[in-house]
Amino acid sequence: MRILIVGSLGGQLHTATKIALDRGAKVSQVDTIEQATAHLRAGRGADLLMVDLSLDVQALIAANEAERISVPVVACGVNVRPEAAAAAIRAGAKEFIPMPPDADLIAAVLQAIADDERPMIARDPSMQAVIQLADRIAASDASVLITGESGSGKEVMARYVHSKSKRASAPFVSVNCAAIPENLLESELFGHEKGAFTGAIARRVGKFEEADGGTLLLDEISEMDIRLQAKLLRAIQEREIDRVGGTKPVKVNIRILATSNRDLRKAVAEGIFREDLLFRLNVVNLALPPLRERPADILALAEHFTKKYATANAIEERPISEAAKTQLLAREWTGNVRELENAMHRAVLLASGREITPDAIRMPDGSAFTGSGNSVARQAADAAQSVQTDMIGRTVAEVEQDLILNTLDHCLGNRTHAANILGISIRTLRNKLKLYSDQGLDIPAPNQPATGASVA
Repeated sequence: MRILIVGSLGGQLHTATKIALDRGAKVSQVDTIEQATAHLRAGRGADLLMVDLSLDVQALIAANEAERISVPVVACGVNVRPEAAAAAIRAGAKEFIPMPPDADLIAAVLQAIADDERPMIARDPSMQAVIQLADRIAASDASVLITGESGSGKEVMARYVHSKSKRASAPFVSVNCAAIPENLLESELFGHEKGAFTGAIARRVGKFEEADGGTLLLDEISEMDIRLQAKLLRAIQEREIDRVGGTKPVKVNIRILATSNRDLRKAVAEGIFREDLLFRLNVVNLALPPLRERPADILALAEHFTKKYATANAIEERPISEAAKTQLLAREWTGNVRELENAMHRAVLLASGREITPDAIRMPDGSAFTGSGNSVARQAADAAQSVQTDMIGRTVAEVEQDLILNTLDHCLGNRTHAANILGISIRTLRNKLKLYSDQGLDIPAPNQPATGASVA
């Protein structure tokens, strides 16, 4: 996390800086609000501004907004009157931290503002297979296209890839291509020179340069105008960009990640996405399954969110009752992880007994929470329960054989994927399959279902 301290904060600057550094943050410091905006405009970047309340917090926020720079602000001060702290919050500051600094308070604010506590939680085999692929390619500089439905965790996966890469200590910069107006996105990506257009009052470094040495995430890239896609393709190919109004190219050293919740091949067929750009981005595709197809992840994520929001709201942590778990598994979760997180946040606030029961799991308007009994998650959960019951009275070898063959069938005969899911070596898997084949069993061939298959 990158923190920019603005002002001297009296005699407490050194202490506050040390606390932030001890929490793993990278800290820079400037004296004035003008220097702060210039720091951000120059592409040095920050994830959080800690601003001395004696400065004009409102003017700093307004100056940043005029430059389309969105960085959360925390106001700080020594012997500050409550009304002054409240005024800073009304001006747009996210929080106020009194000085001298309290280590636990700063840690809590940094965590809340940065929202870095988004671990990659994956218990379901389908999601674990995606993570295993991510682990294998993370250290490279290959471009990665992360696809999946809205709310399925694409940005979390992007941050995970960055954290496992050789660029992990360098900046991770994200651009939401769908949230920035078309006429401003080029400047946001590539920057601009002073006077390049009306309102360009100074040189502005774009996200490509801000991410230099690190990772640039192009979030929802499918929403980018096709004319800008040509400039993006050149930037990715040549690893250099042209600022709007600039006279010479600027070299950049970045790794590109992109996300999309749309079928980009269909977008190519419709003429709204460049095929050559798709090929350039799609060196590796991490396809995230929707939550309804990851039943083992539903409960793991639900338990994580209950702990997170119990802590955030200073509420006693409660376990999820069995009836509530059944209800969670029965829902389709069209909003995926984002919808589940909101549901569990509400449940933490509404629960009254020793457990989180079904009556605490409600819709945003407080109405009853319903699920579809035909959901894939519910069927998978029922199947898992049935399998557990069927294991009784069988030998370990029999259960192991069914597990291996069912997993291989699920992977359409792909030995490597099956071995990864099973957690065994490919050599062990092949030895087992040869044993089963010698016993006269049908073994799925690569890219074929189990029926009628035999060992090649």
